[in-house]
Amino acid sequence: MKKFEFGVICIVVLLAIVFGFIGCDTEKSTDRLQAEQTERSLGEAQRQIGMPAIVNFQQRKMMKWIYELADDESLITYTYIKAEMSGKLIFVGKSMGYGVPFSAQFTNPEKLARSGSNWGITLPQADPNGLYMPTSSSATWVIMIDPTTGEPRPQYWEPELVISPFPLSKHLGPDAVIGDESAWGK
Repeated sequence: MKKFEFGVICIVVLLAIVFGFIGCDTEKSTDRLQAEQTERSLGEAQRQIGMPAIVNFQQRKMMKWIYELADDESLITYTYIKAEMSGKLIFVGKSMGYGVPFSAQFTNPEKLARSGSNWGITLPQADPNGLYMPTSSSATWVIMIDPTTGEPRPQYWEPELVISPFPLSKHLGPDAVIGDESAWGK
């Protein structure tokens, strides 16, 4: 009986030691040490400096104004592409609004998924057209105004664009901008 009790005690002690080590982090990783030091440093910075004394919220006001301007259905703009070799702007035509980045999505790009009894996993979600849009792209959709009919028509552009609410050649000079905005009328 004594051997049995001694064996049970040994197993219990071994299990206690194993489970004790599982819960312990005897050595802190470099990443964890750096994270703790950074947290302390940021806490001290916050204590000494505090938050910026922003009272006018000018950038937020400008962003609101930009959103409102971009929402104007009658906004006529002038679209230019940037020539890759010379860097000059080339007028390509009148347009409506400021364009929409190709990577913009109509719906939320992620959906909440369930894994067993756990929630919190997100998965990609297709747009209504069934396509999964890229998370970033340099391409832009621009609603160009057809110079012969005056009708708006979407165009897909991959070159770097500049879209302005006024013709740029009058402001940058003939060497900076190639093209004739006056041919497009007012």
